[in-house]
Amino acid sequence: MELPATDGAPAANPPGGRASASPGRRAWRRFRGNRLGYRSLLVFLFLFGLSLLAEVLSNDKPLLARYEGRWYLPVFQSLPETTFGGDFPTPTDYLDPMILENMSRPGNYALYPPNRYHHDTINYFARNPNPAAPDGENLLGTDDRGRDVLARLLYGFRLSVVFALLVTTVCAFVGVLCGAVQGYFAGWTDIAMERFNEIWSSMPALYMLIIFSSLFAPSFWLLVVLLSLFGWLGIAAYVRAEFLRNRTLDYVRAARALGQGNWRIMRRHILPNSLTPVVTLVPFEMAAAIGALTSLDFLGLGVPPGTPSLGELLGQGKNNLDAWWISLSTFAVLVVLLLLLILIGDALRDALDPRKALEEDTG
Repeated sequence: MELPATDGAPAANPPGGRASASPGRRAWRRFRGNRLGYRSLLVFLFLFGLSLLAEVLSNDKPLLARYEGRWYLPVFQSLPETTFGGDFPTPTDYLDPMILENMSRPGNYALYPPNRYHHDTINYFARNPNPAAPDGENLLGTDDRGRDVLARLLYGFRLSVVFALLVTTVCAFVGVLCGAVQGYFAGWTDIAMERFNEIWSSMPALYMLIIFSSLFAPSFWLLVVLLSLFGWLGIAAYVRAEFLRNRTLDYVRAARALGQGNWRIMRRHILPNSLTPVVTLVPFEMAAAIGALTSLDFLGLGVPPGTPSLGELLGQGKNNLDAWWISLSTFAVLVVLLLLLILIGDALRDALDPRKALEEDTG
């Protein structure tokens, strides 16, 4: 209960003031106060949003077409060449000069994406040999197979971020579960699991990934599983420490006295107060997953051949040193992506730092 103000002094803890805000809102306010981290989050979300629209922004098929009075959606349909005046019932190559000429006749219409190449499109009618330098048709040039570098970067960016989100989600779930069990039950449970964690963490993760990747057929989901096998250890260590600290506090003892079960206490009482390190580590886990995927793809042990990948593009740049545009553009995208995640992680760490919250309360 607040006391009324006296002698013209303002009341303590005014409604809507700093002390009345929830901890989550105060943390968000501190995060927004970090301009570099907040703007990095906005840029990251913008770039990821663009990559989710990759089929609309970069595709070799028109988004909408009108030919001889009929309307088509080629981006969602597989149409034979005869539909647009071709000679064969094979899938239409919309880069074919004959198809382009037919679509440009009066009464016909085609709405193309801003970049008229898919990640696997090979322009058989290109004027320059591959790999071709950047020009008006391919803004970032082509790779050694004639595929558009800009399209592969856009699709590769999406693949890397989605992969990192999946790996981080699995690692967070496993890490929170294992760390919670260790920290809450302690005793021999904690000792046994901690010895296992020490043995598992002592294994060279990258070498183990290379071995497993060489034994099995390359697959996106296989890589998710393999990287998740090693990525949960760091999260588990932080959650374990939080549970060890919180299990002895008064509110946990009160919950036990009321007869609540162990799992209910862990889920309803301790876990919400132990998620700060998990949230802080998410951007760094994503950056580590992207780095591991890029390394494996660079070595040819990652995703299946033909899949758009930043590591595969770096490998092409290494094999074609004269095609500077391949390695330069890929390196720039990779650096920007990792830098954004690290800046977001630093801002989250500062926003969730209890010392900053204490300074804000006392200040």
